[in-house]
Amino acid sequence: MNNTKNDITSNHSQAHDAIPVSGMYKDWFLDYASYVILERAVPAIEDGLKPVQRRILHAMNEIEDGRYNKVANVIGQTMQYHPHGDASIADAMVNLGQKELLIDTQGNWGDYRTGDSAAAPRYIEARLSKFAIDVVFNPQTTSWQLSYDGRKREPVAFPVKFPLLLAQGVEGIAVGLSTKIMPHNFCELLNACIDILKGKEIEIYPDFLTGGLADVSNYAQGGKGSKVRIRAKIEDIDGKSLVIREIPFGTTTTSLMESIVKANENGKIKIKKVIDNTAKEVEIVVVLAPNTSSDITISALYAFTDCEISVSPSCCVIVEDKPMFLGVHEILKISTNHTVKLLEQELQIRKAELMEKILFASLEQLFIEKRIYRDIENATTWEAVLNTIDAGLTPYKPDFYREITQDDILKLTEIKIKRISKFDGFKAEEFVRNLKTELSEVEENLANLVNYAIKYFRRLLATYGKGRERKTEIRTFDTITATKVVANNQKLYINREEGFIGYGLKKDEFVSECSDIDEVIVFFPNGIFKVVKIAEKVFVGKNILHAEIFDKNDQRKVYNLAYLDTETGFTMVKRFQIGGITREKEYDLTSGGKGSKILYFTSNPKGESQTIGVLLTAACTAKNKNFDYDFAELAIKGRGVKGNILTRYPVKNIKFKKQGNSTLGGQSIFYDPATNVLNTDKKGLDLGTFQENDKILVIYKDGNYELSDFALTNRYDQVVFIKKFHEDQIISVIYYEAESKSYYAKRFKIETTTPKKKFLFVGETEKATILLANTENDLQVEIKYQRTDKQMAEKIYDMDLLSEVKNWKMKANRMSIENIKSLKWSEQK
Repeated sequence: MNNTKNDITSNHSQAHDAIPVSGMYKDWFLDYASYVILERAVPAIEDGLKPVQRRILHAMNEIEDGRYNKVANVIGQTMQYHPHGDASIADAMVNLGQKELLIDTQGNWGDYRTGDSAAAPRYIEARLSKFAIDVVFNPQTTSWQLSYDGRKREPVAFPVKFPLLLAQGVEGIAVGLSTKIMPHNFCELLNACIDILKGKEIEIYPDFLTGGLADVSNYAQGGKGSKVRIRAKIEDIDGKSLVIREIPFGTTTTSLMESIVKANENGKIKIKKVIDNTAKEVEIVVVLAPNTSSDITISALYAFTDCEISVSPSCCVIVEDKPMFLGVHEILKISTNHTVKLLEQELQIRKAELMEKILFASLEQLFIEKRIYRDIENATTWEAVLNTIDAGLTPYKPDFYREITQDDILKLTEIKIKRISKFDGFKAEEFVRNLKTELSEVEENLANLVNYAIKYFRRLLATYGKGRERKTEIRTFDTITATKVVANNQKLYINREEGFIGYGLKKDEFVSECSDIDEVIVFFPNGIFKVVKIAEKVFVGKNILHAEIFDKNDQRKVYNLAYLDTETGFTMVKRFQIGGITREKEYDLTSGGKGSKILYFTSNPKGESQTIGVLLTAACTAKNKNFDYDFAELAIKGRGVKGNILTRYPVKNIKFKKQGNSTLGGQSIFYDPATNVLNTDKKGLDLGTFQENDKILVIYKDGNYELSDFALTNRYDQVVFIKKFHEDQIISVIYYEAESKSYYAKRFKIETTTPKKKFLFVGETEKATILLANTENDLQVEIKYQRTDKQMAEKIYDMDLLSEVKNWKMKANRMSIENIKSLKWSEQK
């Protein structure tokens, strides 16, 4: 009975000691989250490395002998420090190797451009790069810790004397947070470090191994909410084919081609085929469908495929064992200051080493030259030997920077007789003198630490910067309106009586070609209109008067309207543009009176007017019951205006009589060199006012010219000169021909009429670079050149003397001036 009672009491006590499952989960989850953040996913700010990357480099450094090692062997070495599987180590090592900075690779390491994976670790080899050996490792300034099993020691962080985190970039997903730091240009980072030390402002932007174009307008130092738009570099070969030579960061040639094929299958673009010719360089050829605009297709590729992607950086790093979100400028400043501290530590260590070497060399010289070693012959005990040496050194002790210890004396006793017998006092003095010279240099560097750090960064730039120039071109991208560049992949139909529109009503009335992302504007006889999203079949309202594809950005479309205002009984007329609207909302074009109705309506894509014939009712009292009215007399206003009175009398009918011209006048066109596209928003260079048949003259850097229309979808890359074209223009150009290393001048008139086609005017065999181009009269060019006596000189030449007006195909005149340093159009007349 007593035993049973004791068991009950024991069980009751254990129940009180139990830990709730919720509490255990909370602790375990926090431990797990902390582990993933600190030990796996997020890099440390000190060296910019994740733990697995640090352990790989540490293992490689331990077996480093200048020769390549099998990656499988490196993985095995790394597993002594990394408590996870070999697969994770292999993936991390391949990732490091493909960044082409810290690891010198040999064999098939895959291709980040195509997405091809690396060969098995037993087939590929690696060693540390010279750069890694130079900037990453230094056991004397490294903090160490025990490995996970306590058998080895590993670095807490490497003493990296370079902004490695920003150079390589990093991605990682932890628990509750993630990091995504963009890679930056090697040379620009070093120059920025120098500018920081000089107290200058810095600005750094991402640079990707895949090249391409990047819009960093919203980069905001890579902080939260920032965004980088990245585009492939697409070239128009001949108007029939496009070639992609550089792809966006984060994509591969395979994924890019798949996105292009998918966009074509969905009807967003029209192409015949895509060909991957990628070998040493990326080359994806996109063959266009017949009668397809290359400019519109380029814009559509950016709008509907992976030819343009957006990346949202998030700079999360470990600072003092805590995750922190910092901007790239702050990270670079921390890295630069950290490098300065490491350089100071190295100098202090070297100073101590030199001072010790000088001390012992001096002790050795005294020990031998003053024949102190002979004094110990009479000593009978070891203690007497040490005391004898100490006494012999006593007169010279004040000359040393520290006290002479017993260890110093013991080292003197270890000098061999052979060394004493061959001791050369002159060489010993020279050796000490060299050590003192180096010591003074070290002390000078310590006293001028910032200058020493600047020299260090410049040395890195000179030693390792070649071949690491910027690959990604910084641009400002244009905003592409998808509905303007999407290919027409559907047909719009309308059932007026039942009130349906859509691309699935194939038995009903055809309206126009369209795409599946378009919007449709619908007008009704009572003056109501609304805009709806296109679909296979949409009910909009019975008795449709007019329906068409709606473009909210179209500034040329004008609607002409006559309607009966039931409030006054008058017939009103107005010309209007739609402007901004809310989709699915109904708008009234009349004054709002019940029973108001449209008597005449036209949609005019270029702002055309019409002349209408108005017939009044026979019973009205008007003297003239039949008259004409020209809409050109009306000003174009907003959709909400009531309009002008056409007549106060009842109208029997209104009929179209004559089509008028556009009343909008010319369209002001601008060229924005930042985005290389035309616009009407007054951005960039004013090209003038254009009528329907006007053309634009474009001179390209490679020696081609082109006449084009002024469609806002046109793209112009590598433009030297762009202007509104006139038939009497004389084009004056100066260009450099690389093969002959000569400058040429040429004046010619445009004699071709084919639009949207490039014509090479510098000769078929010449590889020219256009330096200057203009169409003004009486041009003069100002040339600075180097004379034979090495002095700079300057001359001004008339273009009409350098070249007469020739046929555009004829060879240019070679300029006699050599050693030209610069040239520009002269402002003198």
